[in-house]
Amino acid sequence: MRLNHDLVRGILRKIGNLAFDGSFHEIEMEGHTGEEVSYHVMQLADAGLIKAVDRSSMSGVCWRPKHLTYAGEEFLAAAESDTVWEGAKSMVLQATKTITLEGLKQALPVAMKVLLS
Repeated sequence: MRLNHDLVRGILRKIGNLAFDGSFHEIEMEGHTGEEVSYHVMQLADAGLIKAVDRSSMSGVCWRPKHLTYAGEEFLAAAESDTVWEGAKSMVLQATKTITLEGLKQALPVAMKVLLS
C-alpha cells in the first residue's frame, strides 16, 4: 500500500473535527477501506502529525486517532485551501517527480507565499 496524500489531508481534516475528549476515535473515509484508513493513520502518527494507538489484533489491522499534534495543526492549516494544496503538490511533483509528505511540509508555506504575493 502507498500513501495517498489526498487521503492524508482528508483524514487530518476529519481528526481536526473530532471532539477533544481523550478518546481514540474510529473514523471512516468514503471510498476507502478500514485497512487503508488504518495504514494512513499509522503513517500520520509516525510522521508526528497525530497521536494514535495501534489496536490491531488477530482479526486485523486497526489504528485509531486521538488528536492532531501541533505539527498536524500547522500542516492542516497550511493545507486547508484547495488552491494552496494543489499548488504545493504541483511544486513538489515538478521539483522531485514524486510527492512525499516531507516535500509537502516544505512546499505548503512556499505555495501560500506565492499566492499572497
